[in-house]
Amino acid sequence: MTDPDLTNPDFGGLPVAVAGLGVSGISAARVLHGLGARVTVVDGGSGPGLAARAAELEALGVTVRLGDGASLPEGTELIVTSPGWAPDSPLFVAAEAAGVPVWGDVELAWRLRRPLPGTGEPAPWLAVTGTNGKTTTVQMLASILTAAGRRTAAVGNVGVSVLDAVLAEEPYDVLAVELSSYQLHWAPSLRPYSAAVLNLAPDHLDWHGSMEAYAADKGRIYEGNVVACVYNLADPATEALVREADVEEGCRAIGFGLGAPGPSNFGVVDGLLVDRAFVEDRAKNAAELGAVEDVNPPAPHNIANALAAAALARSYGVDPKAVREGLRAFRPDAHRIAEVGVVREVAYIDDSKATNTHAAAASLAAYRPIVWIAGGLAKGATFDDLVQGAAERLRGVVLIGEDRALIREALERHAPDVPVIEAAEGQTGAVAMAEVVRTAASLARSGDTVLLAPACASMDMFTNYGERGDLFAAAVRELAGE
Repeated sequence: MTDPDLTNPDFGGLPVAVAGLGVSGISAARVLHGLGARVTVVDGGSGPGLAARAAELEALGVTVRLGDGASLPEGTELIVTSPGWAPDSPLFVAAEAAGVPVWGDVELAWRLRRPLPGTGEPAPWLAVTGTNGKTTTVQMLASILTAAGRRTAAVGNVGVSVLDAVLAEEPYDVLAVELSSYQLHWAPSLRPYSAAVLNLAPDHLDWHGSMEAYAADKGRIYEGNVVACVYNLADPATEALVREADVEEGCRAIGFGLGAPGPSNFGVVDGLLVDRAFVEDRAKNAAELGAVEDVNPPAPHNIANALAAAALARSYGVDPKAVREGLRAFRPDAHRIAEVGVVREVAYIDDSKATNTHAAAASLAAYRPIVWIAGGLAKGATFDDLVQGAAERLRGVVLIGEDRALIREALERHAPDVPVIEAAEGQTGAVAMAEVVRTAASLARSGDTVLLAPACASMDMFTNYGERGDLFAAAVRELAGE
């Protein structure tokens, strides 16, 4: 096919296949149908839920094929895929053989951007990726931009659909865009105004095939950056991605970290968040952006998130006062290092969102002494480094889930003196979590923290990490007699 123009593609009559009948697939199908494309949605699944979604699209005139996610519809000239479909899916193998391009929903949104009134240019994208912290950082960034008086939204892998955002009737001034490695893989034309990679740790390697491929997809976020490539001073792999990126002339590398910043970096000095990048004579001067206490919660990894958000906002021209106001106004989502109760002088922290070892390590570093609730589906992870780094902070451990043995073995190697209790096998849901919380309480002492940071996925015992966290909070309330 002839590639549609980047800023004004014409999809009239174009035969397009949409892969996946999830939220992003439905959104893409509706948008493409509205643009006049001849849309066929394919999904290998079946069942009442998918059938109901299919019926809604079919009522609009969209063709839907359930139970077949492998065959390329005849005549297809473009595939728009949901993020989770892996590159080696049979549908994409067939597309490559036929010379049919594959876009993700982010690529489609990027190509559908419209000029802002009076400017002639689309709204700039301030983009964030990383193994952990993406959602929090993007939401902090949106809060800062709002405090600066910009019409904005947190979009992409969070909040508003990126397609809905670029096609909104009332246009946004600037977008805070969270991007997963999946989305970046399928977004070859993306060129953000500024972008940040927060950190890199092994994750989704079954999808990408290797750590190198995973990192390369993350690094796509820096391609074509105009003002700033923001990287983590504590994670050299993120700086390496900046060095490899092809950016616009004049684009700068901006580091963030928890120490005193050098020129062109963001950091912390005497409890203050400091910018030495977007100031006059940065060799001698700095701008105060707020205090550590303005970050909610002020855990070390969350302070790093705030600095990354601040760097992106400052690259867009936001003044220091708005950074402080935006951080103060920000409230984190549930299940992200959230205190859910204090019972008999023991704090109970829900970080159910810590579904991998990198995220769990950040939580464990924020507290001491800790009774750690860990386990679930390991997704191929190993736990020696995590346990070794946290061993001195542990009062005790309660293990749950299908892959608990992997964590138990790491504890035996690196923290043999820490008491470990395994939850009863076979229990799930509320019954299981109530027993887990009672067991954790029996190990805790006054002043301790009981931390739910499982380092694993949840689906072996719970619907998702949200249910896991909700049931943890409910069990803590029950323990308190509420």
